Amino acid sequence: MSVCRITTYAMMKHIPIKYFLPVIVLLLNACETQQPAIEGAVSAPSNPPLKISVLSDPQVIDNSIRVPDQQRWIADILFEALQAMDSDRLLTPADNNAHIRFQRVLAYDPSNEIALEGLQNIVERYLKLSAEANRRGLFEESKVLLNNARFVDDAHPGLAAATEALLAEMDSGDLFFQLDTQDFSKRSESAEQQLIDIAHQARQHEAFFLITAPNDDQARWMFSVMRNAVKGYRLRGNIELASRTTIRLRISAD
Repeated sequence: MSVCRITTYAMMKHIPIKYFLPVIVLLLNACETQQPAIEGAVSAPSNPPLKISVLSDPQVIDNSIRVPDQQRWIADILFEALQAMDSDRLLTPADNNAHIRFQRVLAYDPSNEIALEGLQNIVERYLKLSAEANRRGLFEESKVLLNNARFVDDAHPGLAAATEALLAEMDSGDLFFQLDTQDFSKRSESAEQQLIDIAHQARQHEAFFLITAPNDDQARWMFSVMRNAVKGYRLRGNIELASRTTIRLRISAD
């Protein structure tokens, strides 16, 4: 792993280089500890005088792991963990995720600040994904995400608030529609009829809508069908892009 590789990756992913500075520092420190050979140094005499010293206690020296090599190894693992975080490989796949790499570093260096912060970032990412699932009515998915967060750190202060948010969304009284993404991508007659029915419910309850769809073109088609279904009534709401196709109607408490 080289500093150039880390810098190039950060530029390609448009990630601020400051996030990689701790890893770069580790690599540079590892390089500095390797002293180059001194040119022109005088070799030791072939038969140096024998020097005997008595040790008061036995001493064991383990040369199996050199400090520079360990520093480079830790820097490499941290870089791979950051890549996994960037790809949302938080706990999966089992042998190629951010969590397992941060834990591997902590096994050698329990106080490593980058790895400790990385674990907290994993929890916060799961909390954010849980909130997004709540907003779209994906409550079972939200529960799984919160359980993943607890697995990483069950003492994280944000878990209690996230659990309360899930329960509040489930008890909101809003209408949630989980739609067939493949069917809607084909813009079938059944998909169009579902949109017409949802539009009528939106008018009936004077509800705000939240449309989520895989791409902007499909989301705008969905809104167009709903708007034409209730001509003369102004539909109000928002559009978000996501892998799932859903609609939420926010029902006013009044």
